Amino acid sequence: MKKIFLFLSLVAFYSCATSDKKDDKKTIQKEFVWEGANIYFLLTDRFNNGDTKNDINFNRTKETGKLRGFEGGDLKGITQKIKEGYFTKLGINAIWMTPIVEQIHGSTDEGTGVSYGFHGYWAKDWTKIDPNYGTKEDLKELVAVAHKNGIRILLDAVINHTGPVTEKDPVWPSNWVRTEPKCEYNNYENTISCTLVNNLPDIKTESNETVDLPPQLVAKWKAEGRYEQEVKELDEFFARTGHPRAPRFYIMKWLTDYITEFGIDGYRVDTVKHTEEYVWQEFKQACDFAFVEFKKNNPDKILDDTHFYLVGEVYNYAISHGKAFDFGDKKVNYFDNAFNSLINFEIKWNAKQMPAAAVFHKYDSILQNDLKDYGVLNYMTSHDDGQPFDKERKLPYKTATMLFLTPGTSQVYYGDESARPLIIEGTVGDATLRSTMNWDAIDADAETQKIIKHWQKLGQFRVNHMAVGAGKHQLISEENGLVFSRVRNNDQVVIGIDLPKGNKEIEVSSIFKNGAQLHDFYSNQTLEVKDGKVALNSGFNIVLLEKK
Repeated sequence: MKKIFLFLSLVAFYSCATSDKKDDKKTIQKEFVWEGANIYFLLTDRFNNGDTKNDINFNRTKETGKLRGFEGGDLKGITQKIKEGYFTKLGINAIWMTPIVEQIHGSTDEGTGVSYGFHGYWAKDWTKIDPNYGTKEDLKELVAVAHKNGIRILLDAVINHTGPVTEKDPVWPSNWVRTEPKCEYNNYENTISCTLVNNLPDIKTESNETVDLPPQLVAKWKAEGRYEQEVKELDEFFARTGHPRAPRFYIMKWLTDYITEFGIDGYRVDTVKHTEEYVWQEFKQACDFAFVEFKKNNPDKILDDTHFYLVGEVYNYAISHGKAFDFGDKKVNYFDNAFNSLINFEIKWNAKQMPAAAVFHKYDSILQNDLKDYGVLNYMTSHDDGQPFDKERKLPYKTATMLFLTPGTSQVYYGDESARPLIIEGTVGDATLRSTMNWDAIDADAETQKIIKHWQKLGQFRVNHMAVGAGKHQLISEENGLVFSRVRNNDQVVIGIDLPKGNKEIEVSSIFKNGAQLHDFYSNQTLEVKDGKVALNSGFNIVLLEKK
């Protein structure tokens, strides 16, 4: 009886809502592994405004360059969309949002017009959530609601730099940061011991020197009435770990507090190659410890025994590099003892330049061998990549097909699924990639809704079958389209793409036995295997076959 109760509890926990109630049984997530996850990446400020009362703080009222100021998106807006089932319908089981720590109060103007830290990468105080994004209570609710819906939460960690220096934001002490030279990016040393751009102070992550808290942070905490508590927690952290009171360890303490206090499930880590590799090994240890502590202190909030997830942004890392990123004069392995996964900057080029069959074979070969037990995060669009796969949004269907069906973890950039425009007149640089989410088109435009339906079907199928992203790929046929299988343990599927519309016959004998009842998730048809094949008639060129 206990076994039956446990089974029913797990089914209830992992059940996800869909737009079609009769397909509910097909959206039970049987397994979760990060290597096959569907991650949705959004700019916190640009996704959805759930609370207009927090839109202006710290007198951030200057007129900015186009899309270079705060637009109102916040944590409550994300929570609202989770509750509405938006992510579940898209097959998303993890959300990564840009940093939510308190940003510089002032603005900069580096030739792009006035800019505020709406994007979250200009930290002023790692210990506090920026009020433009919300409050601690908002984050607690977001994580709780996400977990209730089987969705994990990734925050974004920045250890490499502080925010720019402004009239409101003084430079951190010289034993904390360097303000020159500017990086040249042609060898290891001048990629890590330098500032990424002008006026972006670089944390001295290599230092083991004991440093005091920055005076501006001391004054801020005292004014907010929390100085004694923050110092007490720091004393406990350094006593427990034995780490020197060096800059990087302060920041690690502040970042891991979001694990122990809120129960987040992972970090995407910014500017990884601009910091010494041992920093990330230390950070992994700190994160893993904090995650264990959270689970020990909150047994009722544990999703499962999945490990804490660290995915790194090593700019221009490609899956073809395997484990070693080459600086020219030095190769560095960021995987072992540090990252579970790295963002893969190569997939968009592979999808443009290679047939799908070759892409799938290549990724399977590397992930099943050189990168076995690790992963890559594939993306087609991102917040700072000026050369996305489909900048003009002419290929939204192919974007989804290649992203969701290529082995590895998938990263949907907000608006990929709704063809949110990536060319915004009047913008400079990466601002064109960061427009507000196009909810109006989603609500009213028939073509946008058709595009989203394609993304939803592929996303739900993938989230229901970890084999799609994390299983073994096997080519079945390249006649009249591409047919292949993915297998992970007992999870087995057959997929066909670029097939003829109308009548089609799919070879499935390598996976399914004669007489087996199959379900085509894409067209919602029940099929029977006869003579090693299934025959169906659908108006689509995609078939997603699963055991019924």
